[in-house]
Amino acid sequence: MASILVLHGPNLNLLGTREPSHYGNKTLTELNAELTLAAMRLGHQLAIHQSNAEHVLIDLIHATLQRQQDFILFNPAGFTHTSVALRDALSAVALPFIEVHISDIKNREPFRQHSYFSDIAHATISGKGTNGYLMALEAAHQFLLTRG
Repeated sequence: MASILVLHGPNLNLLGTREPSHYGNKTLTELNAELTLAAMRLGHQLAIHQSNAEHVLIDLIHATLQRQQDFILFNPAGFTHTSVALRDALSAVALPFIEVHISDIKNREPFRQHSYFSDIAHATISGKGTNGYLMALEAAHQFLLTRG
């Protein structure tokens, strides 16, 4: 059984009500329950956190070393386009991670089209709605199986 950290960035606490045309109607609570169930079926344990604060997300990434977590699923949300500090934290812990975006950032406003994470991520899943998280979980599962 692997330990997987799921990090939801800023404003994702508003899922279900925030711009449903971009982010859908599923709430964060519903998404987390779905992810937890899927992880249990795959034999993994999830630790799930959401924060609007960059430093909290950095601390959670750093804590993966003490918690012996194996993989990270990360939706940096608005920090995707701005946070070198989060990128540095991910590089420092050197854990594989998948960058997840509910909307397709490549087809959004020009300022949203650049990611500070895609080039260091194991994979990026963008534009698949909340199903992208489930796809990322399955990809993490396959990665962990092949890694042994």
